[in-house]
Amino acid sequence: MKKRFILLFMLFLFERIVWACPVCEKQQPAITRGFTHGIGPQSNWDWLIISLIAAITVFTFIFSLKFLLKPGEKSRNHIKNSILDGVY
Repeated sequence: MKKRFILLFMLFLFERIVWACPVCEKQQPAITRGFTHGIGPQSNWDWLIISLIAAITVFTFIFSLKFLLKPGEKSRNHIKNSILDGVY
């Protein structure tokens, strides 16, 4: 019962924190409406910065998965294999 209460509370909190409030939603451009708080990007420079950050994030995520799953090291005692084998 306690776990269910905690789960429901966390889901309620997640919903309240993540989605934008109605006041902020009116100030956002159409593409970000409902996702963030605040007034949103004000100029093309803001959109450029957001795009660069998104590209860096995707690039980092892809390469971190690539090097985690296929580290390229053939030695069985390499540190990366401890993560893949589940040995800490």
